[in-house]
Amino acid sequence: MRLLGFGFLWFSALVGCVLAQSIDGVIGLLQRRLPDHVDAFTFRLSNLTSGAIANSSLQNDVYTVSSTAAGKVLIVGNTPIALASGLHRYLTDVLQVDLFWGIGSRLDATNIDYLPTLDIPLSGSSIVPWRYHFNTVTFSYTCAFWSWEDWELQLDWMALRGINLPLAWVGQEKILVDTFREINMTDAEITSFLSGPAFQAWNRFGNIQGSWGGELPMEWIDSQFELQKKIVARMVQLGMTPVLPAFTGFVPRAITRVKPTAQVVNGSQWSGFPTDYTNVTFLEPLDSLFTELQTSFIQKQTAAYGNVTNIYTLDQYNENDPYSGELEYLTNVTYNTWKSLKAADPQAIWLMQGWLFYSNSAFWTDSRVEAYLGGVTTNDDMLILDLFSESQPQWQRTNSYFGKPWIWCQLHDYGGNMGLYGQVLNVTINPIEALSNSSSLVGFGSTMEGQEGNEIMYDLLLDQAWSGSPIDTEAYFANFVTRRYAGKNTIPAELYTAWDILRTSVYNNTNLTAATAVTKSIFELAPNITGMLDRTGHHATTATYDPTLLVEAWTLIYNASKTDIQLWNNPSYQYDVTDITRQVMSNNFNDLYTSLIDTYTSTNASTAAISAAGKKMTDLLTLLDSVLSTNPNFALSTWLSAAKSWTNSTNTTSYYEYNARNQITLWGPTGQIDDYASKSWGGLVKDYYIPRWNIFISYLETVAVGAYNATALDEALLVFGEAWCVNTTQRIQSTALAQSNSTVLQGLVEDLAAIWV
Repeated sequence: MRLLGFGFLWFSALVGCVLAQSIDGVIGLLQRRLPDHVDAFTFRLSNLTSGAIANSSLQNDVYTVSSTAAGKVLIVGNTPIALASGLHRYLTDVLQVDLFWGIGSRLDATNIDYLPTLDIPLSGSSIVPWRYHFNTVTFSYTCAFWSWEDWELQLDWMALRGINLPLAWVGQEKILVDTFREINMTDAEITSFLSGPAFQAWNRFGNIQGSWGGELPMEWIDSQFELQKKIVARMVQLGMTPVLPAFTGFVPRAITRVKPTAQVVNGSQWSGFPTDYTNVTFLEPLDSLFTELQTSFIQKQTAAYGNVTNIYTLDQYNENDPYSGELEYLTNVTYNTWKSLKAADPQAIWLMQGWLFYSNSAFWTDSRVEAYLGGVTTNDDMLILDLFSESQPQWQRTNSYFGKPWIWCQLHDYGGNMGLYGQVLNVTINPIEALSNSSSLVGFGSTMEGQEGNEIMYDLLLDQAWSGSPIDTEAYFANFVTRRYAGKNTIPAELYTAWDILRTSVYNNTNLTAATAVTKSIFELAPNITGMLDRTGHHATTATYDPTLLVEAWTLIYNASKTDIQLWNNPSYQYDVTDITRQVMSNNFNDLYTSLIDTYTSTNASTAAISAAGKKMTDLLTLLDSVLSTNPNFALSTWLSAAKSWTNSTNTTSYYEYNARNQITLWGPTGQIDDYASKSWGGLVKDYYIPRWNIFISYLETVAVGAYNATALDEALLVFGEAWCVNTTQRIQSTALAQSNSTVLQGLVEDLAAIWV
């Protein structure tokens, strides 16, 4: 472990503003997740320090786990999150149980009668002081309609994994509304600027404004604000430092009515959206009104949540070009934005996603990056997320962000895509190498656009934050299997073998030319005769592994149920069988699609042959829909029900559901970035994807290859998509049960096994 040679004074300043540290958070976690054993644990906060950084004001977390003479488990740590991390170590390494996304708690899965004592204490020390979680857009792709119960599980998961720096974006619209009201803007002027529940992240970024399909209700703004109060309070109780929003400068166009002399410019157009929904108005930070609004915003936020943080998220040019590329202009923007933060909170630290330097690298030359970051003349007042470190790191080309503290991040997933994917080598080796080569690296973090599946990849990076050398992934995957299926010495060997195959295949992409993030299934894309297969980049459709290896892993996982029939009642097994079956069937669909196109483009293609080839595709999708619909984690109804749960009003119910439908399909009023956030969900496959493929197949049956017109086909698909999004009274045909239907899943998988095995 290296010595942090620079003195981050902001850490000690931050600690001073946060509520007094307490063990109450970790005790509350135990009461929620392992209530019968709360009294078997003793927690103690101490002055434990990591020897390597004992003289640094920026300290790592340290814990020890041992047994008392009375047989209790004693966990000692220097912070509440260190205590939670020590608890997690005991749960995973000793009890071999854990908490998971979607699946929930498996902590009591082994019917623990007593807690084993430790002959040799366990100890751990983080190698970086910050472990960060969330991307701004995760709050729309994944968390848009979460309930408090969803957030409670998420926050407990985060605490156990040592996350101490989470983004907390929920409900910021209420603070913004009150800030704009204070300068006499009307509610109509304000709400016409705000975007719908499923699209708020991009309104916060200044990419879009307004809401298609209806106006954002005040009901939503108020309810999300109340939810945020609970989220922030729980984060603080657990010992986390919330990263709260700041005023970015994006304002309603009507601001010039109340402030005629305001210095405003319009931002750039975004992703093909019409001007009504983009080219967002930006208040120049050089204007004194910027500081006035910043101060008002942060004061209102502090009054609502308490004096709980000094770290504020603020992104002004996320996929949005600056008004000018002149170096002096860029420096002035950041300088004055920084000064506005310091005026509102003298201890403020500006957290920024470094995505812009990669996504618009043509604009962000090295000199412009240096000028922009140089506006914050005190390095310690800025913290940068190297958002896509595993595939497109920017810290090397920016000279470690010219001395600004930064965090090595795994983006991994775009739009909540659901393909099996990972880079186990990059996620373990690269951050350790970066730590050795950059003196300003202060954390590791997860910055996924959508928190969907592949949970082991997020666990892996977060655990790497506690290991000074790259984690042995073979041993790590084996431990993951044990705690995921929750049974010491009772898990069939086939599961360990299967997951090791996954480790060396789907989770071991080293070909970043083919894919840089989670892959997408082609059946989720608008059908075409070209451009479907072998896509690369963010939404690759190229398999970076041998698909036969995935079938081999699937076969082993299925065979494990023959060894232990009770696996069908195990929620972890149900989830994984559904997920891996989904991927195998998605891969098979590619072959069927290729066969259809070969048939269509052949010299003597007949309508009957085209129809037969197409039917094989839709039959597979129908079966896939049945598999997915056995589990609420893979069901459209889960997403739509969550959206509708936020109101009892028929009008707003339809509006919320339209938002939910539009995001995962057209993503825009007329499909501006359609299928970006596509999902392999039961109900969505049957009611959206299959009809689109039927439109496509019917078109091929009636139009000769020489007359094929992609534009005409796209228009027909758009008409269907628009109708589907507004048809909020439609009953989703494939609806998952409230609980996983393991009997149906077992029958479907056994039928598939008869074909595949």
